[in-house]
Amino acid sequence: MPPHRFCHFGSELQWHMHSVSIPHPAPAPTDQALPSHVPVLIAGGGPVGLSLAALLARHGVASLVVEADDGYCGGSRAICMSRRSQEILGWVGADQPLVAKGLSWVGGRSHWRNTEVLHFEMPSEPTQRYAPMVNIQQYYVEEYAHQAAQAFGGACQVAWSARVTAVQQDAQGVRVEVQGPDGARHTVRAQYLVACDGGRSTVREQLGLQLQGTQYDGKYVIVDIRQDTRRPVERLAWFDPPSNPGSTILMHRQPDNVWRIDYQIRDDEDPVEAVKPGNVLPRVQSHLQMIGEDAPWEPLWISIYNAKCLTLDSYRHGRVLFAGDAAHLVPIFGVRGLNSGLDDAGNLAWKLARVLQGNSPDSLLDSYSVERVHATHENIAYGAKSTEFMAPPDFAFKLMREAVLRLAVSDDKVRPLINPRQSTPIAYAGSPLNVPQQGEWVHDMAAPGAPAPEALLAGPRGPLHLTSVFGLDFVCLVFCYGVVPDAVRALTSHGVGVIEIEPGADTLGQARQRYGLPDAAAQALVLVRPDGYVMGRWRGLDAAPVLAALKDKELMA
Repeated sequence: MPPHRFCHFGSELQWHMHSVSIPHPAPAPTDQALPSHVPVLIAGGGPVGLSLAALLARHGVASLVVEADDGYCGGSRAICMSRRSQEILGWVGADQPLVAKGLSWVGGRSHWRNTEVLHFEMPSEPTQRYAPMVNIQQYYVEEYAHQAAQAFGGACQVAWSARVTAVQQDAQGVRVEVQGPDGARHTVRAQYLVACDGGRSTVREQLGLQLQGTQYDGKYVIVDIRQDTRRPVERLAWFDPPSNPGSTILMHRQPDNVWRIDYQIRDDEDPVEAVKPGNVLPRVQSHLQMIGEDAPWEPLWISIYNAKCLTLDSYRHGRVLFAGDAAHLVPIFGVRGLNSGLDDAGNLAWKLARVLQGNSPDSLLDSYSVERVHATHENIAYGAKSTEFMAPPDFAFKLMREAVLRLAVSDDKVRPLINPRQSTPIAYAGSPLNVPQQGEWVHDMAAPGAPAPEALLAGPRGPLHLTSVFGLDFVCLVFCYGVVPDAVRALTSHGVGVIEIEPGADTLGQARQRYGLPDAAAQALVLVRPDGYVMGRWRGLDAAPVLAALKDKELMA
């Protein structure tokens, strides 16, 4: 078996590996020569970089992924995949293996000492395409994204054990120096470079950029263990448990009989000592014994983490763009890290494709930064609140948390304050691509800039999830009652897919209700972007304002 990817201790505490083996094979190193020219070079072959490569390939854009390690990551790392992330992976066909392998869940429980103080459930219903969350180790996400990228006719090449060492850009493109596994240096000319190379981004360093924001002192040891269990799949949390007094502990089940356990260490503990097996394993055993998990177990991976709320001010710097941890670092609480990185990829891929294929001006890429920086600020705000509860930064926060937990034992009105507020897609308020809406609408759930809601429709070939038609082209949802004008159907000649939704197709009434129509007889047009976000909506069936909007935003095919 080839060697696995390991991380080593440095000055920054973010996903640091200590020891033990990882039961997941790495792909074979590439034996292809590096190209001298490529439309897009992606620095970093983690889940964001590989997913971006797959999405670009689906749009017909070739890319070269340069990954410093020799294969998929070691250890579980990011494990909770949101419904939105499952949709994005579904655009390239990576959702089916992920859902088949992963463990889905809808809620969780929090305990103060021995007492349950919260049982929460995320919005979910039987007609939805995906569960709210799926637990799966990050290396599987990387594998499935990589396989999806390879399925598009060789549009994506991955150079393993290679690293970006220097970056220079001009008005026409980016000159990237790449060091191969044999130490040889190669020059690759790319029209665009996307930095997906993590929290210690070499590309970011080459451009002289720094993340700005807040770093919290509280540190969590992260442990993967293998143990047979029959417990339900749900998020489990303990505050001040008898097994580890004064600590906070999180547990998630993963595939392959793996538990993910995160526990907070004391402020005075040395992080280097804290991850040594002699200090970790007794704490794990104490907690397993407390909750009645007495089956034999073995450690697989040990790491340490502290929360960060950091971001670049802009994710576009000329022909260099940033995504994932290279652009922003958010706390693990609420699982917004990898999920926000995949949203970066989903937002960027179609815009890069349009620019490279000559269908939109280069300025379209500015909207990527505007929208995703806004989303990061929203995620940081939520993440900071969760962090201050999960790992209180000072005595005042500890006192407040203690009061909330004590009251939650008997007062159900206090319990929502413990809710971890899991990751959800962020609406792009103020996006330059939003079109002011016209007419009267029942609500703004599907207002311009909002993620397009899911709905189950009755189609000629069986049930159809509305989100399954997003991900490649613009789509116009035609809420009709009777004859549809030829001009509306002619939107297809401008690169816009047309989905006619008559009352008979919307048998559950989900589409009309969620897109804000008042009744079954109301008619409307809703324009959805290739990344599944609403761009505009208009009452009536006049195609002219839809075409005008596409022309005004320079998105006309």
